Amino acid sequence: MQKGAEILVKTCAGVRKGESVVIVTDDKCISIAQAVRTAANAVGGETVIVLSPPRSIDNQEPAEPVSAAMYQANVVFLIVSLALSHTRACRDAIKSGARVVSMSAFTERMMKEGGLFADLSGRRELCDHLAELLTRADNVRVINPAGTELWFSISGRQGNSHPCILEDPGFTAVPNIEANIAPVEGSANGVLIADGSIPYYDIGVLKEPVEFEIEDGFVQKISGGEQAIFLDRLLASQNDKFVFNIAQFAMGLNPECKEFTGEMLNDEGVNGTIHIGIGTSANLGGETQAKTHFDAIIRKPSVWFDGVCIIDKGVILEQP
Repeated sequence: MQKGAEILVKTCAGVRKGESVVIVTDDKCISIAQAVRTAANAVGGETVIVLSPPRSIDNQEPAEPVSAAMYQANVVFLIVSLALSHTRACRDAIKSGARVVSMSAFTERMMKEGGLFADLSGRRELCDHLAELLTRADNVRVINPAGTELWFSISGRQGNSHPCILEDPGFTAVPNIEANIAPVEGSANGVLIADGSIPYYDIGVLKEPVEFEIEDGFVQKISGGEQAIFLDRLLASQNDKFVFNIAQFAMGLNPECKEFTGEMLNDEGVNGTIHIGIGTSANLGGETQAKTHFDAIIRKPSVWFDGVCIIDKGVILEQP
């Protein structure tokens, strides 16, 4: 796994000699964390592994000592089974100057092949360009062959470019190269038919489509097969209406993420797909902090910004 670890340390995080590097991990991901520590130490990083206590759901806040370690670091690797990306702890670490690399539910396979070995620098221009288009646009419409018909406002919101490369304080997830934005609260309406993957909560690749009925920015109903029933019950059990908030629109841009595997950061990066994030939006420029955040991915989307087609049935038309 060492070549993958070197890409993460040198290309993605740009670890420099003398920088403090905190690797947050857990028992399931410890082998990956150790490989990244070896690579970070090799370039002169002062590296500490922090073993996070168990949490019950993705994007639940970490224990206070974990948050404190993240806050004091120059570079943070989140190599954890349950995501930490959409937490106050992550947001506070970035505000304090950290470069945060999210590696939620990373697998040893992903360290050896696939999206991590894409030409990250070569894809950066497209990612930046699409983020800029998001910043300039007011409205988005999304459809797909499964029956999605969704529209929302992004007026006044800032597009985010996450090309898997950090040079300044900020956040990126690896290897899901993506451009994303937080829709304006209360503006999303329509139907989202997820027919690709929901790579959270051990749901993974979808056996049957999951239908989300959306009104005034919130999911009002979830229907489908067993996976949909499980998701609906899980969200309802959180006793937090904001777990149903439409939080994110994102475009997957990694040409080496080619198939849905159920691995979170592979599936979100599959080139030419889009995903809708539901729950917390505060780490993306929105205003909502919920008890969780998850993504629903659709196949072969067609996307319009202010009436201009950007993606046509999964083919990215807009180029820098």
